[in-house]
Amino acid sequence: MGELSKKVQDTLQSNSLHTICTSGRCPNHGECWGCGTASIMIGGDICTRACRFCNVKTGRPLPLDKDEPLHVAESVKALGLKHVVITSVDRDDLPDLGAGHWVEVIRQVRALNPSTTMEVLIPDFQSRPELVRMIIETRPDVISHNLETVRRLTPHIRSRATYEGSLAVLEQVARSGIAAKSGIMLGLGESREEILQAMDDLLAVGCQVMTLGQYLQPSRQNVEVKEYVSPETFAEYAEIGKRKGFRFVESGPLVRSSYHAERHVGR
Repeated sequence: MGELSKKVQDTLQSNSLHTICTSGRCPNHGECWGCGTASIMIGGDICTRACRFCNVKTGRPLPLDKDEPLHVAESVKALGLKHVVITSVDRDDLPDLGAGHWVEVIRQVRALNPSTTMEVLIPDFQSRPELVRMIIETRPDVISHNLETVRRLTPHIRSRATYEGSLAVLEQVARSGIAAKSGIMLGLGESREEILQAMDDLLAVGCQVMTLGQYLQPSRQNVEVKEYVSPETFAEYAEIGKRKGFRFVESGPLVRSSYHAERHVGR
């Protein structure tokens, strides 16, 4: 907790904002906050889904905070961010699944921070194309949606999202001309062949950026780790991904979807 880390924490707390850094127990929390960056989580801190890998609270969310879009924009400005990552909980309780709130957040962040680049890490919106289109029309620099794991393990790891549904979201993003990004966790029991197939599946729908990181069990209630993958193997997957055609691959034990996200803009 250096001086810059404390500034990030104080700025976010003063605006009543949540981060996936703390809610998800990210292992890079200290490094990123120490560099003045954070991944802001909108829509509250209670998710309507109960994915077995995730540490975010599950339950009935509170009503959306109408002041949150402005608070996010003001926080980005106060921190002087050149690049911001915004994500959210799933809001299956809302008629538009939170898409309208997303749009307002993006608009206000851009209005107050016109030179700041932006990555949005979106939920699947139940694979409803009209809702994904709402996000696309705001034209963020990168739209990310995580596949999370390989096809075979998806029903076991994710509570509602489907493998094919996530690929459909990414394909819609890629067709819009916006950089599409996705990531998977390793160590859940997947095979090498399944990892390579996931790469091929992402490339087939136009995904340009991929992240691979080690799954770490955040609590006793979450699914257990099946394997700790070596750093050398992660490096090998990065090289394979680049050879296959990804524009950028971030691969390592502590890599998370928003780790070094600023590097993915314009790559």
